[in-house]
Amino acid sequence: MRVALLTYSTKPRGGVVHTLNLAEALADLGVEVTVWSLARGGDQGFFREVDDRVRLRLVPFPDVPDEQVADRIVRSIEVLRANVTVADYDVVHAQDCISANAVGRCVRTIHHLDHFTTPVLAECHERAIRTPYARICVSRAVADEVRAGWGFEPTVIPNGVRADRFAAAAASTPRAVTDRQRWRDRLGPYVLAVGGIEPRKGSIDLLEAYRLLRGRRPELSLVFAGGETLFDYRDYRAEFDRRRAEFGLEPTVLGAVAEEALPALVAACEVFAFPSIQEGFGLAAMEALAARRPVVARDLPVLREVFGDTVTYAADVPGLADRLAEALDADSDRAATGFAFAAAHTWDAAARAHLDFYRTHALPTRAAT
Repeated sequence: MRVALLTYSTKPRGGVVHTLNLAEALADLGVEVTVWSLARGGDQGFFREVDDRVRLRLVPFPDVPDEQVADRIVRSIEVLRANVTVADYDVVHAQDCISANAVGRCVRTIHHLDHFTTPVLAECHERAIRTPYARICVSRAVADEVRAGWGFEPTVIPNGVRADRFAAAAASTPRAVTDRQRWRDRLGPYVLAVGGIEPRKGSIDLLEAYRLLRGRRPELSLVFAGGETLFDYRDYRAEFDRRRAEFGLEPTVLGAVAEEALPALVAACEVFAFPSIQEGFGLAAMEALAARRPVVARDLPVLREVFGDTVTYAADVPGLADRLAEALDADSDRAATGFAFAAAHTWDAAARAHLDFYRTHALPTRAAT
């Protein structure tokens, strides 16, 4: 079977991480997999090495100074559409709105639903849900949203997690201890959030909760990692900075963290904060569980579905501060339970479920082998 997985970026966003791990797990099962992506700003490859059994097709996508977000997304669709050779594959599987718009009839994973007010973006989002001939969601909660909004019945296939990487970073080996200590020497004891400064990640709520938490635990620092995105969050970042200055806080914003350094960063934190107001699964929180870190998440139906009682939940800023304080004293039994839960979510299982799905959802004109 020949499968094309399409994503919009080479940077470490959730959908891109999903695409690469799924591609490698499919290759383990003997599938001929090609990953297509735009290579933005001169990128020569993905944010990490990819198994050489996976074919990579990177489409150059040069930056255009002062380009508006809507224009950049429309150009992204046009450039990808002009380059992807759809007829070469039995299954074409788009992982986001951009790639789904670029190829039209395809399998689409809807990781989460967005809400756009810009007409061009709203139309792209709508087409990316309606045009695919088959749909996958990574959680039942998102599938239920799709059914309620559009009447479709997506198949639910949960994410996997590379638990071994994060478990190794939390181990007592000399290398792991040294790597964690390097982050602690730099940052002190810290609360960590992964995903950058943006509205969907609830960054300002976490900043305000941290202000309350500092009154009880003044030794703690707040650290944000990651954050590559196509969208323009300058207004949100300006509000974040305004409140940071008003509160007299100095959180550390690391930006993108190298793939090999991320597990130790996660394993070294005191508590992992996941205050997103919208998620499809919560892969970063699953990785924190694999690193045996306590996780405090926003009280969302999708996160309750995915994580059950392996994390604690907060509905508002005061609750987030309270749960973070409590998590600092979490017992080892909870950490062990969280690790076992994360380790049970394998990419092999996800790939096998996808392969079963592909066998029944290849386009009729493409006979799968």
